[in-house]
Amino acid sequence: MARHVFLTGPPGVGKTTLIQKASEVLKSSGVPVDGFYTEEVRQGGRRIGFDVVTLSGTRGPLSRVGSEPPPGKRECRVGQYVVDVPSFEQLALPVLRNADASSGPGWRVCVVDEIGKMELFSQPFIHAVRHTLSTPGTVVLGTIPVPKGKLLALVEEIRSRSDVQLFHVTKENRNHLLPDIVTCVQSGRQ
Repeated sequence: MARHVFLTGPPGVGKTTLIQKASEVLKSSGVPVDGFYTEEVRQGGRRIGFDVVTLSGTRGPLSRVGSEPPPGKRECRVGQYVVDVPSFEQLALPVLRNADASSGPGWRVCVVDEIGKMELFSQPFIHAVRHTLSTPGTVVLGTIPVPKGKLLALVEEIRSRSDVQLFHVTKENRNHLLPDIVTCVQSGRQ
């Protein structure tokens, strides 16, 4: 039986929007929800990067176009974007650790949007995701990219887990998936 729920689909199809809506529905029904999502940063109508935004509202840079890496750090680049690994880890890792630490009585949802090339530059993040996926009482609601080019080991590991329900989001189905996603997350707590 599926315990964790992941959305996949092409960039811009609406995975993050669905994650945000599902989080709100779950929170409003009394389910403890924590986590983070990624959001485009635009300037003058042009995308210049991505931010990490925690569900509690803290925000920080994930990547920027052509920016330099932090001093003394190796450059982690995906296409035109330079990934700010320290900023990402500062926001994402505490959220994942909280999902583990507060898994006392009851259950909780940990939102991880997304597990992609930029995020996978962080070895502590990879370790924390694996740990969170194995934490009793925690249901992960996350997003992973569609496979293309070189496969990402953690993404393929998640895709092949027997306790993961995968939803393929398309422009045709994105407006109808929310109830199924919420039901699947709620049934994952058992």
